[in-house]
Amino acid sequence: MRKNESAENYLETIYILSKKLPVVRSVDIATELNFKKPSVSVAMKHLREKELIVVSDAGFITLTEEGQAQAEAIYERHTILTKMFVMLGVSEETAAEDACLIEHILSDESFEAIKKHLKEKGAR
Repeated sequence: MRKNESAENYLETIYILSKKLPVVRSVDIATELNFKKPSVSVAMKHLREKELIVVSDAGFITLTEEGQAQAEAIYERHTILTKMFVMLGVSEETAAEDACLIEHILSDESFEAIKKHLKEKGAR
């Protein structure tokens, strides 16, 4: 595994929610991931300690510059892998689920090869 899969999932979720909502709160993350709020609170504490997020006094969660970079990278992996699976004939739902599993363990070399292949096929 490249990094902490759980942390990557949280960062990606915060990133996605920040595109849809005016503010992101722990309860939004818990709802999106179908997790209990205490579990999310513990994860947010770890992300704060790693300086990947900032939590305001009002409880609004914002990605730091490093957190944003990591979230964008993992989201790119997710979207490209999903696209590749769909191109292979996998249903959108299964493709997204499989991409979520693979995005955390796929080597940079393999991911770059997939990106290059899709770009050459005009799929990007």
